[in-house]
Amino acid sequence: MAHRILVADDEPALLRLMDFVLAKQGYLLLTATNGEEALDLAREHRPDLIVLDIMMPRMDGYRVAETLRADETLARIPIIMLTAKAQEEDIQRGLAVGVDRYVTKPFSPEHLVEIVAAYLPPG
Repeated sequence: MAHRILVADDEPALLRLMDFVLAKQGYLLLTATNGEEALDLAREHRPDLIVLDIMMPRMDGYRVAETLRADETLARIPIIMLTAKAQEEDIQRGLAVGVDRYVTKPFSPEHLVEIVAAYLPPG
């Protein structure tokens, strides 16, 4: 069975790119355009990995990550923060709320595929 990846970002072009890049690897993608939708999808589908932007409507990525880490049924899902916020304080805050990896935009799709694969069990 293919791994399910939830991608939360409010940029439609980025969601299309992620769908193209990750679906080509055989992953099933769930997409959310705001933080609340990301949490709803995570609770409903229990993805194997979450790729999360910081700057989103309704709830930012920091709050989404904190909420996921506080929910014992979702706390172990790896979270990759993929964001344009590249200041050291942003990175430290992301790590402090429990993200597993912090990746800044712009990014190499090939590098992201490698990172995603590293956080998923073989299969």
